[in-house]
Formats: sequence, structure tokens, C-alpha cells
Amino acid sequence: MSEAGPVTPPPQEGEILLAARGITKHFGDLLANDHVDFSIRAGEIHALLGENGAGKSTLVKILYGALAPNEGDILWDGKRVSIASPAAARSLGIGMVFQHFSLFEALTVAENIALALNDAPSMKVLAEQIKRVSRDYGLPLDPDARVADLSVGQRQRIEIVRCLLQEPRLIIMDEPTSVLTPQEADQLFVTLERLANEGCAILYISHRLEEVKRLCRAATILRHGKVVASCDPRNETAGSLASMMVGADVQQVRADHKPADGPVRLAIKDLTIVADDPFAVPPKNVNLEVRGGEVVGIAGIAGNGQSELFDAISGEITTRRADAVTIDGQAVGRLGITARRRAGAAFVPEERLGHGAVPGLELADNVLLTRHATGDGLVRLFMLVRGAARNMEQRIKGAFDVRMSRENPEASSLSGGNLQKFVMGRELDRSPCVMVVNQPTWGVDAGAAALIRQSLIDLARSGSAVLVISQDLDEIFEIADRIAVISRGQLSEPEPASTMTRERIGLLMGGAGERNAAGESGAVKASGEQIDAA
Repeated sequence: MSEAGPVTPPPQEGEILLAARGITKHFGDLLANDHVDFSIRAGEIHALLGENGAGKSTLVKILYGALAPNEGDILWDGKRVSIASPAAARSLGIGMVFQHFSLFEALTVAENIALALNDAPSMKVLAEQIKRVSRDYGLPLDPDARVADLSVGQRQRIEIVRCLLQEPRLIIMDEPTSVLTPQEADQLFVTLERLANEGCAILYISHRLEEVKRLCRAATILRHGKVVASCDPRNETAGSLASMMVGADVQQVRADHKPADGPVRLAIKDLTIVADDPFAVPPKNVNLEVRGGEVVGIAGIAGNGQSELFDAISGEITTRRADAVTIDGQAVGRLGITARRRAGAAFVPEERLGHGAVPGLELADNVLLTRHATGDGLVRLFMLVRGAARNMEQRIKGAFDVRMSRENPEASSLSGGNLQKFVMGRELDRSPCVMVVNQPTWGVDAGAAALIRQSLIDLARSGSAVLVISQDLDEIFEIADRIAVISRGQLSEPEPASTMTRERIGLLMGGAGERNAAGESGAVKASGEQIDAA
């Protein structure tokens, strides 16, 4: 996140564009929105803040027509309107960039965008529009690229560009920078300031409070479904904003950084992956040791091989050499995910919905998916013990404050931050000997982020080896004992966090210190298909 100030002078306040009056929404016994009053003016960048489960997602889904309120009115340009569907919202001029992507992986960028446009031009014309808009906004996209081949950051660009092509008067943005690099985020801020100056209203949801302070001119804070405060974020501190969100001071993370003297519990040796995907950035000659008692952080700009490295460590991609990945002395490079879990490791991927959890399955069943083979008592005489899974689900819910509309809901019904807390809690609950996590606090509020980060530190201090891949440099410096940087698939030598600087990380992100790939282990897909090293 950039520390620079606003890129343009604050716009003059316009007329109220949208107003919500007394919005109330029930989900069974859960009161998600409790008589919420809210308004946003033309040309205003307005933050909607609150901890996970505060009611933000419910409110914006009502404003976008994805949910109907039980009570209350919505006024658009001063007139009462009924927004019965997202299509109706778009026809009014309301666009939304969702936190969870709504993309068809088998289709191209242009085909996905065409599906969202009411009057889509020819694919040739649309492709040119995508190129122009994405270039102008600093979010480069190839209209002909297949979504399945794109990184998470590139997929987020599709969502943003798709919204901008509809020329909305109000844009709702839900955690838009969570998978963007600092440079991409800076360019997005320039775009949003320009749109605001042109009269477009922007409702901005983010847990990155320094980002909110830089960008937003007003903020509405929700807690437990109610509006509890409003303010100008520029006159607040990140700490005061967080306190308003959670109703108390946010606990500070205690890292107590010190060199680890435990045994090597995770080792990666001369790991080189030859990907069958032309858009992938495979790891090249990666060497890394993580000792019990320490947190090692891997920083890097999105799309530099983080996902591919995670896949090779977790077993989604297996290596030709067994000793390319070692867990507690056991060579597991040729073994799949379940075998690596049995060896004592736990893994949390970057994409929580669809990768970390199955959207249509209940939370207890999602517990079964990753822990049925790890000796946790979930299988007895070849039968699943669903009661034990429910007990685990309840334990995770309590320990990580996972808020839900009903008991044991489907994963897709949780807000992004609550689902992240559940997925992280599911793996931390095991107390694994090795924990590997990609983007641990993506989309969670300040309080939940502190809880997750402290849990990772505490796990390491108990003797486990923790490897964290993150694009959030604040997070890396807060929890890591040693820091490495991945650039174009190559990993720098880890350095003590106490001597590492942001400037040094920036240089390493640009490729300083890269080594030529020497040893090549080759790789095979988890299915066993051999891929020869080049």
C-alpha cells in the first residue's frame, strides 16, 4: 500500500445520489442490517467500514439488487426505487466490483465481460475497448486470454474493467486492492480520483485503513448491523478507525522476533517446475529451509510464481525428485496433498472460495475434506463421523469468531472475511508441524487480521515451521522472522526481518539477486503425468 497522499484535490460535494433509509434485513434469527441509514453524494469516495460480519456485504448486495430488504427504502436521485436485480441496478447506473470473482474460467476475458454487458458490441470492438480501458487505467489485460490461465490479480482486473465499461454513476468496490500490487493499487487510486472528479460516486469497502485514509472523504461504520459512527477518515488514525469498527482497541500483534534454533521441519531443495501452462511462472532452482519456531515470509508482486510454489509445496504439483520437498525429514516431493497432510503439514491456498473451501458444501463437510485422513477422529471403521466434524466446526467458529447466518451454513453464504477466518482456523486447529499459507489475511478486518497473525506466530513459537506467502509488506514485517522475495519464479536468500528494509525488498522484487536456474527437478502433475524438464 502506497504511503503517498491524494493524487488530486478533493472534489466538491455534489447532490445526494443514493440514500438508504431504515434498511433492515433478517436471515432467520440473524439481524444482518438493523435500520441502516446511509447516503452517498455524486463525486464522493465514501468508505463503508466494519469488522467481518458487521453487515457491509448485506447492505451493498441490497443496494446492488442481489438481496431484497425486509424493511426500508432506497432513493436514487431523490426518488424511491425498487432495485429488484443486479440488472436493474446496472440500468440505474450502479456497478459493483465483487470481492469474490464471478468469472467463467473456460471463457476468455472478452467473453466474460460481454456476458455482463446489456448491449455488448462485436467481440472485435469489445476487445479494442478492453485494451483501451485497461491500458488507460493501468490494469493491462489481454482480451483473448483464457481466465483459467490468469493469476488472481489479473482476474481482479477483469472485474474492475468490466464494471468501468458500463460507465456507472455509482461504483461499489469490495476489497478492490486485496490482490493488487502497490503499483496497481496506486494506479487504481488515480482512476478512482478521476472518476470522482467527473461526478461518479464510489462506495469503497476495504480493511486496509491507511488506504481508506488516503482515498476516502467520508466513512460510515457498521457494527453488528447498525450504523455506529460516521467520520472523515483523513481526520482519524488507523487505530481510531479500527476501534470504531470493533468497539474496542485492537490487540497488537506480539512477534518477539528472534533467530530460530529448532530443527529444519520444511525443506525445499533445488526445486524447479516446468509448467504446462504458458501463462504460469514456475519456480526455478528454489532452495529454502524453515525451522521449527520461526515464521518465514515470502514477499513478491502478484504473478511471480507464488501460486506455483505453493502448489509444489502442498502437493498439488508433485516433483520428479522426492527430496525436492521434505517435511520433518520425510521426502514428500512425489506424494500428493493427503500424504503431506498425514506427514503433519497444513496448507491454506490464496483463493478461499473454490480452492480452500467448496462453496456448496456446509462448513462441517469442508472440515471433512481436509482432515478426514489426518487422524482427527473423523473416520471410524471406514465411516465418516459427522458429529465430530460438527464439533470441530463449532470449535473453529468460537475460536476465530466466524459469524454466520445459521448453524453450519454452506461456505458460499459466509462473507469473504468470515470464510477466510474459517479456512485459517480449520488448519490452525490441527496444530500442524508445518503450516504453509498464501495470503493469510486477504479481505479480513483489522481485528481478525491481528488474531490470524498472532495465531501463526504462536504456532511457530510452539515449535512448528510456518511459511507465509503474502503481498502485504506490513504483514510480512509484522510476523516474519526471516524474509525472502520471489521474482520471476526465483527466490532470494532469506534475510533476518530485523535487517531487511522495504527498499531492499523493492530491489529484490525487481529481480536484483536472481540466480540462474542450475538444478532442475522436473515435475509431474498430481495425477502422475510426467513433465520433462527443459
